[in-house]
Amino acid sequence: MTALTIRALDAIEAEARLGELADILVDAVAHGASVNFMAGFSWGEADAYWRGQLPGIADGSKRLLVGDDGRRLVATVMLIHAQQPNAPHRAEIGKMLVFSSARRQGLGRRLLAAAEDAARAAGRTLLMLDTETGSAGDRLYRSCGWIEVGRVPDHAFRPDGRLAETTLFRKVLAPHGAWSRCAG
Repeated sequence: MTALTIRALDAIEAEARLGELADILVDAVAHGASVNFMAGFSWGEADAYWRGQLPGIADGSKRLLVGDDGRRLVATVMLIHAQQPNAPHRAEIGKMLVFSSARRQGLGRRLLAAAEDAARAAGRTLLMLDTETGSAGDRLYRSCGWIEVGRVPDHAFRPDGRLAETTLFRKVLAPHGAWSRCAG
């Protein structure tokens, strides 16, 4: 793989690159990622999903970070700021996706570190996420210092229609510039 850059996309560039974002999401679901969608998930549905994220990216309530290899986007992670008045310190990690052909090269770790840095820069000190128990994501989050909050049996269907357990995680962020276990 060529040199890969982790960077944020604004809403204008995200809209211009909806096709690449849809490709990543379709690939993830096709390879079994439990990311809210079922087998048979179409490219049109993926395009509609990402199109629906554009208003949040535009208004700053969501931050889309991507892995860009210079030819195409190969990974995504979304930082979703809590909107409740009593939660200005909190955000959620979502749509952490890496193209199947780009996996096992440390990209997920780099994306997660970039999302944590973006959260710190936005004054968010508590991050939350959920993932399928025992998945590659589960192992990544644990290795990056995320703490298991609990598990929910039969929480969601996998793309193949089997029910799966979900693990909920949290991470309290150290001040900006502090060492992170997940740094690239």
